[in-house]
Amino acid sequence: MSSQLRPESIAISAGRPPVSADAPLNNSIELSATFHAGGEIGYGRYGNQTWSSLESAIGALEMGETLIFSSGMAAISAVFATLSAGATVTASHHGYSGTMALLKTLEASGHIKVRYIDVANTDEVISALPGTDLLWLESPTNPTLDVADLPVIIPAAKEVGALVALDNTFATPLNQRPLEMGADIVMHSVTKYLAGHSDILMGSLSTNEASIFEKLSNARKLGGAIAGPFEAWLALRGLRTFPLRFAQAQINAAVIAERLSVHPKVSKVHFPGLASDPNHLRAKSFMNGFGAMLSFTIDGSSADADKVCAASTLITQATSLGGVESLWERRRRWPAESSTVPENLIRLSVGCENVEDLWNDIESALGQF
Repeated sequence: MSSQLRPESIAISAGRPPVSADAPLNNSIELSATFHAGGEIGYGRYGNQTWSSLESAIGALEMGETLIFSSGMAAISAVFATLSAGATVTASHHGYSGTMALLKTLEASGHIKVRYIDVANTDEVISALPGTDLLWLESPTNPTLDVADLPVIIPAAKEVGALVALDNTFATPLNQRPLEMGADIVMHSVTKYLAGHSDILMGSLSTNEASIFEKLSNARKLGGAIAGPFEAWLALRGLRTFPLRFAQAQINAAVIAERLSVHPKVSKVHFPGLASDPNHLRAKSFMNGFGAMLSFTIDGSSADADKVCAASTLITQATSLGGVESLWERRRRWPAESSTVPENLIRLSVGCENVEDLWNDIESALGQF
């Protein structure tokens, strides 16, 4: 039934227990590492009914069979664990810092070869595809919100026999469904928008290819990066309000981006929802919305950017995103952040607070330099 529903309804209805008289509406937390012989699970590292409920719900949103992991990085690591030694990976020259650090570590050890490209430059991406075993994409990218031309790039990658995996954390399945566009794997940091309350760590991988699913499942079994049942239950609970949270956050982000774009102390705003953004028309052509993430560079130094982030009273200075609360930080404070990211860039995850309260906080903080 869920395939006939729109995403907002799927988030609320998918992954529920079977309907019967006096059956619970919500799933219980299955706290068992051991199972009687003769069933499909076999052992607690291989499966759990609480996991299955969440996997079913995320899978219905992404339209693919889903596995959950102990964190987003565990999910990403599982994808790279399926590659043969010496495989060639084509990936963005900047993106989520954890992914970039993992790529560089695997490259330095000789396990993979990496071709770094600008994902917003479609010609550059396509030129790098021949000989690629895995095309790893983020779109929009973290933290500069570059948008890849997915309807063009994904088919081009498939033509040369490359596996295509995409980090869909920023866009979420409400704004784009990469599997429908031909991607092989979709990854989420469930920690972020899907769970939405900054209280769990979790990742997911979705695919509609049985052979890929089996490889990823084996990587989870052997790697041991399994999610706890309580965390899975919390994530499913958070998923029920995901469309509502995301809708409000997107509205807030659009308002704040417009105001930042004309602020005298802001030199550049990265947000594909702005008509002036170089990614705007591309994003508008295939995405259902522009998301709730933005970044901006101030007309000042890295120290000034640190002052701004430290001066807020409503927005929290912290490294994460996608929760109900707004968070910001200077991204280059992290040594693992890509050198292509400006030192004075602030990433802002816009939450669900009153937008005028958020703007007052931003204006006050910008007044600190």
